[in-house]
Amino acid sequence: MALSPPKSRADATVRVDLPRSALTGVAPTHHRRRLGARDGLSRVAARMRFQPLTVFWLIIVAILILPIALFLSVAFSPRLLDQGSEWFTLSAFSTALTGQLLSGLLNSLIIGISTALLSAAIGFSLAWVVLRTDAPGRRIWTGVVFALLLTPSYLIALGWERLLEPNGVLSILGYDASWARHIFYGPIGIIVVLTVKGIPFAYLAISSAMRGLGHEFEDAVRVHGGGPLSSIVVVISLLGPAVWSALAIVFAESVSDFGVAATLANDAHFSVATYTLYNAVEAFPVNFPVASAVSWTLMILVVLALLVQGRALRGRSFRVLGGRSRPVLRHQLSIRGKIITSMCLGLLLIFALGVPAFGAVSASLIDGFGSLAGTHQWNLANYTRVIGSPQLSGPLIYSAQLAGITATVTVVLAAVCARLLATKGATISGRILDFVLIAAVALPGIVFAAGYIFAYNLPQTNSLGIHLYGTTTLLLLAYLATALPSTSRVLLGSMSQIQDSMGQASRVHGRGAIRSWLSIVLPVIARPLLAAWLLTYTATLLELPVSQLLAPPGSQPISVGITNALGKYDFGGGTAMEVLAILSALLVVGLGYLLFRLCAPRGWQHIGRAQ
Repeated sequence: MALSPPKSRADATVRVDLPRSALTGVAPTHHRRRLGARDGLSRVAARMRFQPLTVFWLIIVAILILPIALFLSVAFSPRLLDQGSEWFTLSAFSTALTGQLLSGLLNSLIIGISTALLSAAIGFSLAWVVLRTDAPGRRIWTGVVFALLLTPSYLIALGWERLLEPNGVLSILGYDASWARHIFYGPIGIIVVLTVKGIPFAYLAISSAMRGLGHEFEDAVRVHGGGPLSSIVVVISLLGPAVWSALAIVFAESVSDFGVAATLANDAHFSVATYTLYNAVEAFPVNFPVASAVSWTLMILVVLALLVQGRALRGRSFRVLGGRSRPVLRHQLSIRGKIITSMCLGLLLIFALGVPAFGAVSASLIDGFGSLAGTHQWNLANYTRVIGSPQLSGPLIYSAQLAGITATVTVVLAAVCARLLATKGATISGRILDFVLIAAVALPGIVFAAGYIFAYNLPQTNSLGIHLYGTTTLLLLAYLATALPSTSRVLLGSMSQIQDSMGQASRVHGRGAIRSWLSIVLPVIARPLLAAWLLTYTATLLELPVSQLLAPPGSQPISVGITNALGKYDFGGGTAMEVLAILSALLVVGLGYLLFRLCAPRGWQHIGRAQ
């Protein structure tokens, strides 16, 4: 490279003669050696940088993909995993579709359809009253909906049973409940409980769409002579996607529910698909091919619900929002209308939460309830016995520890999943992760548990030095697998709002990746992370199907402790454990938000909070 001297001070330009290689884009030999070495270092650094992502995918495969894939494959090829002599057969499905198993599947189908229709109707009516009228007391229903969402179905069923069973609370109080018991112990009672559990899903799906629907469509109906009923019909047709989503979600939740199957349905000798799967896994010897075939039928029911939803919405347009949408005006109810609406909401609250809560609390206050020993007096003897007995208080402490660990690990992994899904221009791995998480959401918890029993008890697994069957570690992994898909979806919205430029600007000013994440990302998602942690904790604390199948010998989660106490006719002790478990969950939720308010920086508390 040569520098030509300037001819004068006024012409102080510098001419640079570049080598031919710079003009042609080819570096000299010594430059190419440096670039080659630099590229090699970059590739090594890239490998080191992607090691955490590799570890993440190994975790996803181990807890979500491998156990379920192995378990579902044995229905078609028992010999593949030493569960039979055929390489390919459909005999497991022929067994699953006959006798008691077929009866349980048909019962689940009928209950799922009935529950979906009732829950969608009640959820739509509730959303209409809360969002479109001035009915008194409508503000409390957001809290009621989330209380129902967090309450396990088996606790609602047990609350009803404590009231209606022979020598139950109503019998002790001097009321003859035999007529109600004959009605409730059967498909009607199962539909009632599952409808109560389905109302929150239907309400949240429909209310979210109803909030954005303008008032001009109702005005158009009235202009053309239509009444209130015609307005409701038009609104339902315009909310088609939300209504069909509610039907599909409630149907999937109902056919895959295990809590009611293990309590009310079992006590009423009414077979459903999830309990037939439980019996197939618990039988001796275990018939894993048949259990896998039953799992396939459960998943097919869920897929059919989604296909029906897609078929109903195909070829129709529901784009009703635009720049001319008018704000919603609440209907002014008359005095008579407010009274009727308040009575309906009150009855719904009584059936949904009041009756189960009264049944559980009252039963826990009767000494010796369910047994011949005891005074049957109203006191706190059951609570004193539970707190003072390690056999009764141990399950609550054990479950609280597992729930805390599960919630913490789940939130960390869910944040990574949500970030990968929210990245623009998703890679193939991101699309695969999205598919795996969606498929996992549709899997019933009982299928997860059965898959873990099968995969981690195989001789091939033990030969690899993996001895997890019958341990707390396996139970934790199953908890994590069931909680991760839904928690990732909860955090996806918050992660999608974070722009990449924020982190890039932080790194330009000298901050590393970790400091950038702590200073930029964490304040934005702190409140959603806390909500996700608390939701995962409460759901894991009272989880039943995974706990029932994977509880290690000598250790009982609280849900297993409750069912075991009730199985020994210690109804007073079992219901006292229920009440203490729910109170402890509410205490943790309250402490979580209190600590966040006291300890989190002020800026963190303002982000994401309504003004």
